[in-house]
Amino acid sequence: MENAFGQPQSVVVLGGTSDIARAIVRKLCAARAETVVLAGRDPTRLAEAAREAEEYGAAHAEVVTFDAEDPASAGPAVAVAFGRAAGPVDLVILAVGLLGDQAAMEDDPEAAARMATVNLTWPVAALTAVRTRLLAQGHGRILVLSSVAGVRVRRSNYLYGGAKAGLDRLCRGMGDSLEGTGVRLQIVRPGFVRTKMTAGQKEVPFTTGPNEVAEYVLRGLSSNTPVIWSPPVLRYLFLGLTHLPTTLWRKVAAL
Repeated sequence: MENAFGQPQSVVVLGGTSDIARAIVRKLCAARAETVVLAGRDPTRLAEAAREAEEYGAAHAEVVTFDAEDPASAGPAVAVAFGRAAGPVDLVILAVGLLGDQAAMEDDPEAAARMATVNLTWPVAALTAVRTRLLAQGHGRILVLSSVAGVRVRRSNYLYGGAKAGLDRLCRGMGDSLEGTGVRLQIVRPGFVRTKMTAGQKEVPFTTGPNEVAEYVLRGLSSNTPVIWSPPVLRYLFLGLTHLPTTLWRKVAAL
């Protein structure tokens, strides 16, 4: 259960090697999260993230492997992760994602399908399993890492942005379905973040690092806001961008 200050004591991370997820876990462990289960594809990097969680204060850190290109693995991965938590889970972080190279993938049906699977299909299957388990225990929170790329999709990354848009919208509906159940879902919409996934790409205004995103997330977790923007100014920026005429949006998005 969460402690007296509303801080999660037991955390499951789907996408446990994500730079942003690791930054969030570090802060949660420093705030006395005791049990952390990290699930992902790479056993070596998962073990490294588990050691890091323990260094920051976790009493118990476990790892689970899965393949996000296989939606059928989502349910079993969630089941194993909850089992490794060995008790009620306070917070589930969904941080699975693949940015990819739009130019190299947009004419490749298999690559495009892979983008959709990792960024949308697998997460939806996992969230369905998570929702069921949290409802059964009667409490808990879900934190989904989305992206501002899904708020209004650009031509330059429509495969990634389109999948994130689908996930983002589904999560808004799922969050509404949880109203009054004791389970809450929050979406994180970061802007450009300096991570291994974005290495080598040109930075844009309001670029942040994983630790900054994690700080905004921890503030958001203490509130009832359904969407956590990182940085918060993007909420107002995209409020305007979503209403731009298409011809003007195309010019802005190409900058």
